[in-house]
Amino acid sequence: MGRPVAIIGTGQTKHGNRRDVSYPELVREAVKAAFEDSGITPKDIDGVVSGTMPSMMEGIGMTQFYLGDAMAAVGKPILKTETCGSTGMSIAHTAYYWVCSGEADMVLAVGHEKMREGESQAVMSSCFDPFYQKYFTSGAPGIFAMQCQDWATRYNIPEEKVRDAAALLSVINRDNALDNPYAHIKRKVTVEDVKKSPIISYPIRLLDVCPNSDGTCAVIFASEEKAKKIGTKAAWVKGVAYRGEEYNFGDGDKVEWQSAIQCAKQAYEQAGITHPRKELDLVEIYNPFTFQELLIFECFGFSERGKACDDILNGFYNRDGELPCDRSGGVLCTNPIGAAGLIRVAEAAMQVTGKAQDRQVEGARLALSHALGGVMQFNGLMILGSEL
Repeated sequence: MGRPVAIIGTGQTKHGNRRDVSYPELVREAVKAAFEDSGITPKDIDGVVSGTMPSMMEGIGMTQFYLGDAMAAVGKPILKTETCGSTGMSIAHTAYYWVCSGEADMVLAVGHEKMREGESQAVMSSCFDPFYQKYFTSGAPGIFAMQCQDWATRYNIPEEKVRDAAALLSVINRDNALDNPYAHIKRKVTVEDVKKSPIISYPIRLLDVCPNSDGTCAVIFASEEKAKKIGTKAAWVKGVAYRGEEYNFGDGDKVEWQSAIQCAKQAYEQAGITHPRKELDLVEIYNPFTFQELLIFECFGFSERGKACDDILNGFYNRDGELPCDRSGGVLCTNPIGAAGLIRVAEAAMQVTGKAQDRQVEGARLALSHALGGVMQFNGLMILGSEL
């Protein structure tokens, strides 16, 4: 893996409908917070990595230049990374490898999105193959709904059990978001509220779906030498992995989802994890839809095949369960897409350094962060620990 790398600072904006600030001001807000958290200044940074999903989302091209000053990137090398929904994790990986390789000692990673200034589903629909997929995918909900139904059918899971588990998962995430000062959606709901909400793309209902959010996340990566010299509590990168597969949705098995399965396998090997269900203290899963989170639990080995619904209904993933999931509320409650994967990394880092405030998992020492993207063919992971 090269030399050890630590996260020494994180910063987030208040996510949501941020009409109170311009796009550069929104970015500057998170960047300033990350520097304050780390105790360093922009002069200490060797380079900047940034990204959004994709640039056309807000109608702004070359965002790395438009936002360069806000990211403290003037006079610094800057890299731009875009992989649709997994952009935030790709940004984290790019910054990590820049430091891990020895090319830099400290790198600022910034994920950002002003989604409410554009039309997200129209942009996403343009990403699909125009001849075979575009006419029946209907943006993100359509393609994820097909994956969910394929999963439930494959394992003969009763429809009502799937519906109950997904609804409960929505309730759990929304309850968790109430503890998160940065979260966009902060609304207490019941299982019945979820089950009665309007259908978006069967079986996905409105309260199974993430929002459109404005927001920015910034994370500072540092070499072991720099991190120890600074002396602040750091989150150490224990494992990273990224996998991609077929562009056309129908060409791959999205239930035995190999990009997710193989990604987890590599990250676990690097981190020395043999039993993720027991060894991890918490996970931050990229969960734009409740049903897909259930499937991810199985691909990552947290639940047995076809048993994620049982685990949810039995409280395994609750805040006080054996493996707390998305104590931040996850993407289901906060979704500035270019930042969403990086938020998962930041939240995991805050947990293992004891900085997560009201959403802190007591005694958290090992946390997994995840993002998915592309046209549902990318999965990325970063595992963080409290010890080198």
